[in-house]
Amino acid sequence: MQNSVEVSAPTVEEAIQRGLELLATTPDQVEIEVLDSGSKGFLGFGSRQVRVRIKRLIASSEPLAASREAPGAPSPQPVAEVPLPDLAASPAEPLLAVRTRQVLQEILRLLHIENAQVEIRNVEEQQGHHIVQAEIHGQDLDILIGRRAETLQALQYLVSLIVGKEIEDWVHVVLDVEGYRQRREQQLRRLAARMAEQAIRTGRRQVLEPMPAAERRIIHLALRDHPDVTTQSIGEEPNRKVVIIPRR
Repeated sequence: MQNSVEVSAPTVEEAIQRGLELLATTPDQVEIEVLDSGSKGFLGFGSRQVRVRIKRLIASSEPLAASREAPGAPSPQPVAEVPLPDLAASPAEPLLAVRTRQVLQEILRLLHIENAQVEIRNVEEQQGHHIVQAEIHGQDLDILIGRRAETLQALQYLVSLIVGKEIEDWVHVVLDVEGYRQRREQQLRRLAARMAEQAIRTGRRQVLEPMPAAERRIIHLALRDHPDVTTQSIGEEPNRKVVIIPRR
């Protein structure tokens, strides 16, 4: 009688079920070892199936009977039951972190970007939605940022879609590259203060360059409590701008 098998399948559950059928046994009579957790690949390419080893814990009745008959043979010891892993109980946060990292690493590979590392800074849930903060570290990564951070925004949107589709839930990946977002926020706050001073000094409205919504929001927040100026956005995307207006 076969005492162990290795089985491949799209999911751990399917692999375990197939192995149990091959051994003609039940979950409480086997030991389960996941040899390869598999991969869904990137956009459907490079996928790899799950592989598990299932080993029977209780030997067949024939050897047991023989051991009882042999003089001086030690009596078999009871074997503790090994429960099946509760796959459904795996928390969403670690899985999100792993999949976000894998997707970003695959994108870097496809772009032939070497010596770059992906860091998952935080995973949390807000109002039923998953937020993943990730950052890419390395050198010469300007290609991932692009003009007005357009490439960074597109990459962030793409990763959010891929990971969200895999877990069948809404996921927002907040992606940064070598601290770009923090540096850019500081630049925008300095720009807001400088242009506010100019608006006050000249008494004229100051129109800033077109910015994405996230950057416009930084300008608005920086001047929200300013006593001498107010702000508003004008124009249509993608050329929408912030106007700094002196108070009369």
